[in-house]
This record gives sequence, C-alpha cells and structure tokens, in this order.
Amino acid sequence: MDNLTYIDFIALTVSLALMLPLMEKKMRRLVIFMIAGICSCLFVSELNSILLRAFNNEVFYVTTTITPMTEEIVKMLPILYLAIVISDDRRVLIPNSFAVGVGFALLENVVILTQNVENVTILWALVRGFGSGLVHGICTVMVGWGISYIRKRRKFFYCGTFALLSAAIIYHATYNLLVQSDYQYVGILLPLATYIPLILLARKNGIKVSDAR
Repeated sequence: MDNLTYIDFIALTVSLALMLPLMEKKMRRLVIFMIAGICSCLFVSELNSILLRAFNNEVFYVTTTITPMTEEIVKMLPILYLAIVISDDRRVLIPNSFAVGVGFALLENVVILTQNVENVTILWALVRGFGSGLVHGICTVMVGWGISYIRKRRKFFYCGTFALLSAAIIYHATYNLLVQSDYQYVGILLPLATYIPLILLARKNGIKVSDAR
C-alpha cells in the first residue's frame, strides 16, 4: 500500500474528527462509526495487498473470493462492539452499521480516485457511489439488523452471527463477480435494487438517523 492511501486516510479522518466536539451525541456516534469504517478500510487495504501478492496478483480471483471475506469480517467488528458494549437496539444498530459501511466505501473510493485521477469520469463517480458505496453500506446493515434480533438469544447468537456474516460475504462476492463480468450492468443495479426496499422497510419500522441514540 503506497503513501497516497495514508494521505487520503489522514485527510478524511482528521476532517471528520474535528467536527466531533460540535456535534450532539447521536450524530457524534454516527461520525465515530464512520471513522471506524474508514479505519477498517485502511487495515483491510494493507491485508488485501498482502493476499494479492500471495495469490500472484490474480485480481479477479482475489476480488471475487478473498476480499469479500476480509472486508466483511473487519467491518463486522465495530458492529459487534456496538451491539455488545453499547446497545443492541435496532434503532441504534442500523444507522451506525450503515455509517461503518459508508466510511469504508468513502476511503476506498477516494484512494481509487487519487490513484487513477487521469482516467476517472463523472460516470465512474456515479457507478462507484451507487455501486461500491451502497454495497458496503448494505452489507453492514444486513449484519447490524440481524444482530439486533439475535443479540439476546444466546442459543442463536454465535451461529446467527456467522450466518449473517456469510450472507454479507455472498452478497459482496456476487456484486464483485457481476461488475467484472459481461453482466456488469446487473451488478451496478443490484445495490440500488436492494437499497430501495431496505429504506422502505426501515421507514416502515420507524428507523431513522435521528433515533440513533
């Protein structure tokens, strides 16, 4: 991982951290978990670079089989901490889980942008924003929403958490596979097709950012 990644990381995290003293508790926690997502991305970027070299730079294989696992496992850790230590209320878990995913996607997109600045276009930005940005957010919400139901059910917590993680990995791997195939447009539409029902379901259950205590 080059120095440019660390420069992007510092620029993003410092800017967000400076806002924290001026925020109310609800919004401060959202930003903290967004920063946690950014930190997760930094760690996973280093890990994925090592794994990519270990697999002889087989980008397609690594991005469709390895990175969905490493990324979803690391992104799940802040969500587990939130559920176990702070609150397992879905009104808290869901917005903050999405913040973790958005933070992860934010650094990922910025790094790719700065490394390929001469080749990117507005269309690229839209695809990355609505594609990668939503995928990371949806995967973390999937885990957070599920944990809000199984947290107090001791018999199901461990196997249930594994099942939620597996579902997130499969969803992520499916997206990565589609966007690198002849069905790229299906991959681009997949996050949007998932996001809209997710938002409607969240609204139906009375979940919104202002309730993220």
